[in-house]
Amino acid sequence: MQHPQSSEYEKILLSSPGLLDVRAPLEFNQGAFPCAVNLPLLNDNERHLVGIFYKQNGQDKAIELGHELVKGSTKQQRLDQWVAFTKQHNNAYLYCFRGGLRSKISQQWLYDAGIEIPRVNGGYKALRQFLIGQLERADSQFDFTLLGGLTGSRKTQLVRRISNGVDLEGAANHRGSSFGAHALPPSSQINFENQLSIDLLNANNCGHNSITLEDESRFIGSVDIPKNIYSKMRTSPLVVVETAVEERLQELLKEYVIDMEQEFNQVNHDPELAFQEFSDYLSDSLLRIRKRLGINHWQAFDKHLQHALHQQKNHADASHHMQWLEPLLSEYYDPLYSSQLEKRKESIVFRGSYDECHQYLMQSISKNN
Repeated sequence: MQHPQSSEYEKILLSSPGLLDVRAPLEFNQGAFPCAVNLPLLNDNERHLVGIFYKQNGQDKAIELGHELVKGSTKQQRLDQWVAFTKQHNNAYLYCFRGGLRSKISQQWLYDAGIEIPRVNGGYKALRQFLIGQLERADSQFDFTLLGGLTGSRKTQLVRRISNGVDLEGAANHRGSSFGAHALPPSSQINFENQLSIDLLNANNCGHNSITLEDESRFIGSVDIPKNIYSKMRTSPLVVVETAVEERLQELLKEYVIDMEQEFNQVNHDPELAFQEFSDYLSDSLLRIRKRLGINHWQAFDKHLQHALHQQKNHADASHHMQWLEPLLSEYYDPLYSSQLEKRKESIVFRGSYDECHQYLMQSISKNN
């Protein structure tokens, strides 16, 4: 019997409530899509054994081994997981790496259990190639506007607020600075590209001819902005958010200290361990810029940081972090970004407060779209 399959990749990626990824965990960890859930047909060891058997004895014998490895209660357990997934995600799709045997077998087992689910024609590889194509034409498909400003100016929040904003830091799960990590691991390069490409598809699907991006360096944490997109970013018009120092300091206190402590508490429910991981995050982030600060400045900053962490842990008082955040802005971040901004002053098309920049960008969206 011929079961349904689909090559409508944009629809699959933008409209599907969930993707059932039946690849092995190792494959999934190397690259996946934002709405995908990994419920493998074969685990890593089983896939390895079947692969060896395939090379030595051919496809038919490899299939026999696969059925021998996944039968009885093991088969039923995996099928039950797929059934539960399909009940939670109406109109979902399933795929393996190339849309071949693994997805066909999974689809048949589900059909035998009374559930019809379409498989992705070409599997993960076809979806991935489709998204790479979107990245490759992004610089010719969209006009770019860059949003810049000194650290703590809430640039990322503004990008997320406007309808044509494409959130590079969200796709990377990293804020792009020395203190940019989150409690959960950053995106891999492949996952960053997949999310960015889907965000661009969404922008195009909403009818936007232009997109707004935060002014970033080539690398956001460890991920690399695609070369064609970054090259266009360097020559695109720049809108600069101007925010008072006190407001930016309060934003850094919220972002680096209050919000991050909460993140670690959400990830690790042991309060002692969560606070230790939070403390390590701040200490390690400061250590990464030791050479740029100079050893004497770094030691002074670190002394204030350790005192602030002590006060925060023992007295629930985060205000002492201002003793190192204030010089971090004035002696490190501000000179660094001001120097970079000076080199691109001819690209600046507007300067203003957060609200003024928001209004300017909204007017630009209306004009361009």
